[in-house]
Amino acid sequence: MVKHPVMLGREERVRLALEVPDEVRLSRKDQTVLLFYRKEAPMRWTCAVVKRADTGAFLLTAYPTDAVKEGTRIWPT
Repeated sequence: MVKHPVMLGREERVRLALEVPDEVRLSRKDQTVLLFYRKEAPMRWTCAVVKRADTGAFLLTAYPTDAVKEGTRIWPT
């Protein structure tokens, strides 16, 4: 099962969100989760969700969105 089928074939957008984000926010619910946002069009972003762990970090999910979630903005400051 694919959680966000709309993201199939959009790996490049996810990579760009991670490498060259427009904004990075800390999750309100989990302090080990970062949300990387990259603007695609007016009011449209790709969000890549990353979990940090002692051994590194990994991508949890990615999805298109029309709003940046609340949470502490950590980049740019």
